Amino acid sequence: MTSPNGYERPAVAGSGTIACGLAACASTLGEVTLLARSDTSAWRAEEDAEKAAGKLEGAVAGHIKVTTDASKLAGCDLIVEAIAEDADLKGELLASLAKTAPDADLASTTSSLSVADLGDRAGAADRVFGLHVFNPVTRMELIELCIPGGARDGLGDRARAWCGALDKTAVEVPDSTGFVVNRLLFPYLFDAVRFMEESGMTPAAVDDCMRLGAGHPMGPLKLLDFVGLDVALAIGESLGDEVGDEAHSAPALIADMVAEGKLGRKSGEGFYSY
Repeated sequence: MTSPNGYERPAVAGSGTIACGLAACASTLGEVTLLARSDTSAWRAEEDAEKAAGKLEGAVAGHIKVTTDASKLAGCDLIVEAIAEDADLKGELLASLAKTAPDADLASTTSSLSVADLGDRAGAADRVFGLHVFNPVTRMELIELCIPGGARDGLGDRARAWCGALDKTAVEVPDSTGFVVNRLLFPYLFDAVRFMEESGMTPAAVDDCMRLGAGHPMGPLKLLDFVGLDVALAIGESLGDEVGDEAHSAPALIADMVAEGKLGRKSGEGFYSY
């Protein structure tokens, strides 16, 4: 029988912004374990998760248990992988988690990779599903939920119940590259970069036009900085390979900026300086 919250012993594997934000959301329901790769990552994650919890009503920072010991996840009923958008890295981690917690459902926060492929890489295709949350996780309401056709009994019900308990709106999406939001959003963001280059306009001027003229809360270039240009580049590579359309591929300027270490807000410099 599915718990009212879907899961009772969740964990998040990762220590970045998405992982910490998701852990803060889960802390509203009870204890959640956050698995970091190193002591340094754990110290930073503990601080970041506490800050995220402080921005969310009902979150309890004390419910977030940060560890570097994967064996402490053995009794979890859900583990959400939330690391870099790299199929090899995600697949390797999911495979390890599948062995560590043989009874747990396994989710990935991937925004552009095939959920079925990640399940195959993990050797646990019936236990892996997509749980694409949006940044900042504590504020964004949507979760793109991708339940594979071969999922084991009850997984979909548990996943939907957990999303609801987190006070998120889960929309079930097909296992296609970029799901819905990124498939439709990134061609627009990439086109804004190309238009800026062609027109000679400043990033701020392009953004002002879309904010004030189209009612967008954030202009496309500032949004790319917020997402992270390295993340945008990875999404563009996946979308470009899948769709075969230049509009879905990241412009060369983004690749050049990433090579220079200009990743957007998280590095202090992107289309804007922070």
